[in-house]
Amino acid sequence: MDASGAARTGPAPAGSHLDTTLLAETPEGIAIALRPAGAPARALAYLLDWLIRFIVYALALAMLNPLRGFGTGMTLLLYFLLEWIYPIVFELLPGAATPGKRVLGLQVLMDTGLPVTPAGAVVRNLLRAADFLPFAYAAGLLSMLLRHDFKRLGDVVAGTLVVHVAGSARHAALPAAPPLAPRTALSRPQQIAIMRLAGRAGRLTPQRLDELALQARGALPPAEFDGADDAPGPRLLGVARWLAGQRG
Repeated sequence: MDASGAARTGPAPAGSHLDTTLLAETPEGIAIALRPAGAPARALAYLLDWLIRFIVYALALAMLNPLRGFGTGMTLLLYFLLEWIYPIVFELLPGAATPGKRVLGLQVLMDTGLPVTPAGAVVRNLLRAADFLPFAYAAGLLSMLLRHDFKRLGDVVAGTLVVHVAGSARHAALPAAPPLAPRTALSRPQQIAIMRLAGRAGRLTPQRLDELALQARGALPPAEFDGADDAPGPRLLGVARWLAGQRG
């Protein structure tokens, strides 16, 4: 981790696979490997999903056509649901993947390695309209070809990543802790560093977690704040919970 508290990421040396590997170094010096999916795998997954949607739409069209005006309205509604809601719903279900992605062994994550959030799923899918420009997903394809993490424009804005499930080591769920607001506003690299450390807390002793949490003491609320634990480790976990949107 550098002086700013940011977690370092970068591509691994080229290997025998077309898709590279991203190495994310956690604050405690543990490397997490994420294998982003490249354009060929994602294109095949998209074609499978398109075929599923086409079959569902064609069958519905055949049944609703005789209903005239009502049938036309229902088919337009179904088209909207299949085109925009279908990917969002599947990416928020366990597995975080549409049927096409599941067949290809792909999954959508936040680029921190944590599960995709509702906001991330919505943004990345709404911006498919920008990725489509000027035609046939040309902008999205160009973005994937120019980036080592193969992100299309929607992924860049949403902070998401499509990875191969096999060969990717991801964070476990955040440990239980009462959510705590950070002492000061945090930059995105600082947020990522805290989330990565919290995601690995289950593999650390409480003493080691406290030791590492001291590196982020400027972001932690005071021990007396809202009944916060005196130890820095639990306070860091509370800040991670708050950053993950669990603020109830």
